[in-house]
Amino acid sequence: MKQTKQPVKTDETQNQRDFALGKTNWILIGVSVFMIILGFLLMTGGKSGSVFNPDIFSTRRITVGPMISLFGFLSMFFSIMWRNKKEDENK
Repeated sequence: MKQTKQPVKTDETQNQRDFALGKTNWILIGVSVFMIILGFLLMTGGKSGSVFNPDIFSTRRITVGPMISLFGFLSMFFSIMWRNKKEDENK
């Protein structure tokens, strides 16, 4: 039988494999955080004062902003749970 030499794992390659989340996960998490921040920014705005401002009932603040934030939180869950098949095959 022919014996093959196994490559010696250095500390650098070992540390790269010990991460719980891969590169794809971090990119998806970044997109999710951006969506959450965008949703909260869409919900803000307008003056606060003693005068009634009907702009607080705009569609952007009541519907669009919260929905984008909700999708951001949902995508955050999926981006953490995402498992890259290519990385699993290498292990």
